[in-house]
Amino acid sequence: MVETHQTRVNNITVSYLLKPSEEPDPLTLVFIHGFPFDSTIWLSQLKSLSDNVQGIAYDVRGFGNTSAGHTFYSIDLFARDLLTFVDHMSTGRTVLCGISMGGYIALRAAEINPARFSALVLSDTNAQADTDTGKLKRFETIEQVMAGGKEEFCTNFLKNLFSEHTFDTNRNAVELIERIILRTPGSVICSAQLALASRTSTMEFLSSSSLPLLILRGQEDKLMTAEQAAELASGAGPSEYFEIPGAGHLPNLENPEVFNQLLSSFLNKHFPV
Repeated sequence: MVETHQTRVNNITVSYLLKPSEEPDPLTLVFIHGFPFDSTIWLSQLKSLSDNVQGIAYDVRGFGNTSAGHTFYSIDLFARDLLTFVDHMSTGRTVLCGISMGGYIALRAAEINPARFSALVLSDTNAQADTDTGKLKRFETIEQVMAGGKEEFCTNFLKNLFSEHTFDTNRNAVELIERIILRTPGSVICSAQLALASRTSTMEFLSSSSLPLLILRGQEDKLMTAEQAAELASGAGPSEYFEIPGAGHLPNLENPEVFNQLLSSFLNKHFPV
């Protein structure tokens, strides 16, 4: 059973979903959503976890039902929120699972305090900073949203987000993301775009890290290329890399059966009961 909770961390109210475990000291898997989503994209993953694993999916500052605080956002701020949150929740052995922006947050948090985490799962993300072209595209999005074009941004973003297969067969996933984006304040979308544009590379940390790493990518992802995923895998230490068929940028929603199976196999391999 998945429960909804709230707590106070770093002067903001953090909303999160919890799949508890009856174990006295369970492995905890913390799910971090991408831009501009919220914790509800992880419901299938939370429900799929075994009884001995505790699952937590939280709303990043400003997204979902977590309060915004100030809006001078950075990936570093998001990562420090995460570190304070896991300490506040007293999670012991902790695995981070981040998708897209959530991957950037996971990598930065692990770079700040690598000893705090036991493994990383990175989906449809990379460890490089934005290129100049990428930054300019984010600035264009900010101008569009600030000029009242959030609905147009949402429409165009959805086209790039999902695979054609998902658009044809899984309208529930598409409509879920559409609702999430449209209810996200424009100021949060713009602040997060600046955070993404200003993020630093974590490739140097990744190359020296000994944390077990699972890298996943939707086979039809238009936003994160196969070359970027391969670079992530080749630059890491002990890593496994899989592509998920019939999925774009959100394989956890588009092909949850395969995503959950790969996640379960990774946890069983590195954290056997």
